[in-house]
Formats: sequence, structure tokens, C-alpha cells
Amino acid sequence: MREEVGDLAIVLHSHMPYVEGFGTYPFGEEWLFDAVARCYLPVLDRVRDLTVTVTPVLADQLEASAVAERMKRFLRRYRLEAAERDAAQSSPELRLAAEGEAERYRRALARLEEFEGDVLAAFRLAAAQRNVALLPSCATHAILPLLSTTAGRRLQIDAGLRSHRRRFGPADGFWLPECAYRRGIEPLLAERGLRYFCTDQSAHERPSDALAPVRAGAGLVAFTLDWEAVELVWAAGGYPSDPAYAEFHRLSMEGTRLWAIGGDPYDPAAAHARAERHAEAFADAVAERLAAFREHRDHPGLVTFAIDTELLGHWWAEGPDWLEAVLRLVPERGIRLVTLSQALERHQAEERPLWASTWGEGKDLRTWDSPEVADLTWAARRLELRLLRAVGANGLAPGAGERAARELLALQASDWAFLDRRKHAGDYPYQRSTAHARALLEAIHSRQPTDPRMRNLAPDLSLVPLLEP
Repeated sequence: MREEVGDLAIVLHSHMPYVEGFGTYPFGEEWLFDAVARCYLPVLDRVRDLTVTVTPVLADQLEASAVAERMKRFLRRYRLEAAERDAAQSSPELRLAAEGEAERYRRALARLEEFEGDVLAAFRLAAAQRNVALLPSCATHAILPLLSTTAGRRLQIDAGLRSHRRRFGPADGFWLPECAYRRGIEPLLAERGLRYFCTDQSAHERPSDALAPVRAGAGLVAFTLDWEAVELVWAAGGYPSDPAYAEFHRLSMEGTRLWAIGGDPYDPAAAHARAERHAEAFADAVAERLAAFREHRDHPGLVTFAIDTELLGHWWAEGPDWLEAVLRLVPERGIRLVTLSQALERHQAEERPLWASTWGEGKDLRTWDSPEVADLTWAARRLELRLLRAVGANGLAPGAGERAARELLALQASDWAFLDRRKHAGDYPYQRSTAHARALLEAIHSRQPTDPRMRNLAPDLSLVPLLEP
């Protein structure tokens, strides 16, 4: 093992919009079921010495009654049996790919049985046994700078922390959805006892600056993402685009991925070997960046590498293999793997400015507030004010405040504007947004007792943040 050159904090951000019970094919629950089988379970079996965020809205869905049985039926009928039919019927050059997909779903179903359908147990097991720090986030992945009021931001933060504390215990850090930072967020985190968050400052500072955390407001620390490392995976020409890897969008008539990105029949062994080589390249690149930082700054640096968990295994089929190899290889290059909590103790925060930013397109808010989606964003802001006025008037029917607040949380999710702007899901995001808006108004104006539930969204909700001065 080489002399230590610095630290690597890998952060896997796990999130899914609330689709449980809201549609299936082509948009809806199948997103959640596929992410569990192809991503969460295989990734959680491999992770160690890193940080995993679990958004409350993802946990809400995985904890919902009957979701496990629906998931198992779906995976068995529409994924495993479909791959088995392809394995039996396909030409010899496609059979290995079909058999590999069938085995993927057999393993997922076996793990679901071992956990008795409780996917959250897989997160807890990784935390308990393999030094995985679980990080909370806003209740429904809302963009905090786009909410209208401090009370609305507190509601998102409070509901998220209540959810996380009951399921996983206390946390000392917080994931800002879409890394959307604006000065003034810090006091709302500090008042809840939180100590750090992540932000992407790559549009405003030199690449090398990202290898040191920043002293933020209210005594918090901001871990700045090393975008040069992230782009090795996340850029359009990054590792997942390699011609040897499985083509996500090309499916057989049964719905199985049998071809490689380059157009040839998919070769699982060749793809696995390519993932190993990409892991070596990643480990070498991180070691080189850390060595250069240490030479110029005379102290070890920290590479904060954050990506969506769903990339690994879902969009990038070989992603879990790549991650497993990275975790094996980086210590051989003198790189220490750390959680963000460990990094907080090992690295001194610097004094340098923090700019309003996101990790989205343009490093700003355009994905969620541009003219294409302004109707969704401003509707949510108006209804936030409407709910605050109604709660303050104290004239709501029993259960109405809780139901309206849950519909507001659902409406505030960043997912609807993202999907609508990218044209990824037809009219699904628009229909979901308008339906939650309508249900919110119905709850406020109902004169009869109202069911406070909205499926299993935010079961730990408190309205106290809306009543605080």
C-alpha cells in the first residue's frame, strides 16, 4: 500500500419521486420496483466506508403496506419470467445476456425474501456493519430556495428529519435536494443540530478548491463536490457510455436488455472487465488529484464524489461492479475512504465564499424555475401561502391541515418540474402536480372531517413548523 495521499468521500444520493400507488407502466411504480431490484439491493450489498442519502419520500414508499408484495409480483412476472423466456428463445449470441438478466432478478427476489420485503433493512444493515453513514434530506426533495416561506422550508426539513430519526436514528448532516444552496439556509439546518451539507461550487471556483471544505454560515461546514471527479462518471462521454456496457434503451420484445451500447450482443464478461478497468482509471485519477493538492497545499485533500445511487445498476447496469472495484482499489493507491462525518473531523474547513448554485443544468435553478415549468413552480409557491393562511386562521376541519400539508409536500417535489422540462414522462408530472394541487384545495375548503393520510407520504408529519413565528 502506498503512502496516504488524501481522502475520498463517496456520497450516493438515493431518491425516488412518490410513485407508489400512482400508476404503473409506462410511468409510476415500476420506476421504484426496478430501482430496488437493479440498484438499491445490489449496491447496498457492496458498499462500505461511504455515505448514502435516503430521501424520506423514498423511505415512505418502501415502508408502505403491500408495496413489498406488489414489488415481488412485478419483478417475478415482468422481469424474471420475461428474461427466462428470452434465454429460452433467443439466438445463442443473445442467450448469455438474457441469462445474466434473469440471474440479476433471481438474486434481487432472494434478497427481498431474506429481508422479508423490508428494503429499508438493507440500508440499516449497511450502516450497522460496514461503516455506511445514512444522511437525511427534505421530506419530498423540494428545492429549498424555491419555496415561498421560512415556515415552508422548516416543514420540509422537520418532516424529513422526523422520518430519518425514526427509521435510522439521528444524523449530523443533511443533503440539500439537487445541492440547491442559497445563503440563509444554514440557520434552518443549525437549529436542528445539523453540522454539514454538500454543495456544488464548480461554476464559481477553481477545480482544486473543491478538495477542501468551506466554513459556511451558522457554524456549518459545506463539502464542495469535486466536479472533475464526478464528470468521469456523469459526463455525456463518461464511463457509462462505453460501447461494451448494456444499452439501457434497447429492449427485446419481452423487455430485456440484450444488446451493448455499441450495437453488438451484450457480453457480460467483457462488460465486467471493462468496469474493472474504469475503476482502475478512476482510482488513478483521484490519486493524482489528491497528490497534486497535497503538493501545492502541504496538507491532505478531500475528494467529495457524489452521484445518484440510481445510476449504479439501473441506468448503468455495470455500476455496482464498478463501485465494488473502486472500493477495493483506492486504498492501494494511498486513498482513505471516509464518510462525510469522518471527513468533518479530519479536514479543516476553509474561509472562502459560497455562491448560490445547484448541481443541475447550468449550475443554477433553470431546470426547476425556467419558463417551461414556471406554472408548476409558482403554483406550488401560491398554494404554500394559501395553506399558511388557512392554518393560521384555525378554521380547518379535523384532519384537513395534515392532509393539505401532505399534498403540499407532494406538490413541492423537485421531480415534477425536472420530468416535465426534460419531457421524460409525457404528461405524468403535470397530471401529478395538478392533482395534488386540487386535493390540497379540497382539504382546505372541506367542511367535513378529512382523511389526513395521503397514501404513506410523511407518516411522521407535524404541523408545528407552520405555526412557529
